Amino acid sequence: MAEMVKNPGIINRAQDEVREICGEKGNVDESRIHELKYLQAVVKEALRLHPPAPLLLPRECSEQCEIYGYEIPAKTRIFVNGWAINRDPRHWTEPEKFIPERFLDSEIDFRGKTFSYIPFGGGRRICPGISFALPNIELPLAQLLYHFDWKLPGELKQEQLDLTEAFGLVARLKQDLLFIPILNRPSAL
Repeated sequence: MAEMVKNPGIINRAQDEVREICGEKGNVDESRIHELKYLQAVVKEALRLHPPAPLLLPRECSEQCEIYGYEIPAKTRIFVNGWAINRDPRHWTEPEKFIPERFLDSEIDFRGKTFSYIPFGGGRRICPGISFALPNIELPLAQLLYHFDWKLPGELKQEQLDLTEAFGLVARLKQDLLFIPILNRPSAL
């Protein structure tokens, strides 16, 4: 939500999509989520920049191996830095920018064949909660975008939003964010 409010063109495009697909009655339900391609791209991009767990669960090497020229002995515990992989300039153009369009018409997905996008890990050990997490992100977000317009409090401007993350096992912002909801009243209501 913070990334969208910081980028008015993005939130406007996402709201237009949700409001067009869900119609004037505002029936935002799970059966229509698959039609919201731009909203899904927004969620993917938000999870790329702000993965739920910056460090993936540790893995243990069952045998000695080499990773990028480093010898890794057997039984070594390895932590994968998903945060860094999701921002690697070798894989992403302008990796620090919030650009949902990079996921439109792209094969990059949570369960993709590439490991450059791993907000939920990857492969056989991908987070089993992904099937629970995605609907619980996409549906409430679609409802918030449909039913409300959003603005910043007072004189705060988009470029002043601080999206610095706090250190920890899970992703969260250092500063709490406050947005003002403005009820959207479609003409049919």
